Amino acid sequence: MSISAIRVRYAKAFFSLAKEKNMLDILNTDIQKVFNICNHSTDFILLLESPVVTTAKKADLITRIFKEKLNPLTLSFLLLITNNKREVYIPGICRNFLELTRKDQNIKSAILVTATEINTKTIEKIRILIEKELDAKVELTCKIEPEIIGGMVLRIDDKQYDSSVSTQLRKIKQKLLETEVK
Repeated sequence: MSISAIRVRYAKAFFSLAKEKNMLDILNTDIQKVFNICNHSTDFILLLESPVVTTAKKADLITRIFKEKLNPLTLSFLLLITNNKREVYIPGICRNFLELTRKDQNIKSAILVTATEINTKTIEKIRILIEKELDAKVELTCKIEPEIIGGMVLRIDDKQYDSSVSTQLRKIKQKLLETEVK
């Protein structure tokens, strides 16, 4: 079975269980916690990937780490993954679960790139405009990249809207070079 299929199957199964038990919000919060630990703790990832640490020891450590922090259903899910020797896929399973939840709740991610910092009032106006346009809730992340010179780049899912000065200059340069060649 491919790595992607493993991640998707476990994520879909847990997502279906969360919906069935009407616990999607609680379990989503739990999976977000696990995902954050996966992203910020290299020691945790090393534990999951270690061929030296036994499955029983990994299960014990996962229980100790998460027992007080997670719903028992989420902990049981992590232990199931570990006992099936799929613990290296936990970060990917979490990411897929979070994507399924976002899709179910009609939440889109957007990244706004600007050359300089913009105030929160303007960011909020942009977020509201995007929400109206997409008819979805939008989580807007802002990044500052001085190399775009000015303007902005907006990334929503797999689309990018680029109105940066650097792109405009690059287009003008390309047109001038094409004109010069002829």
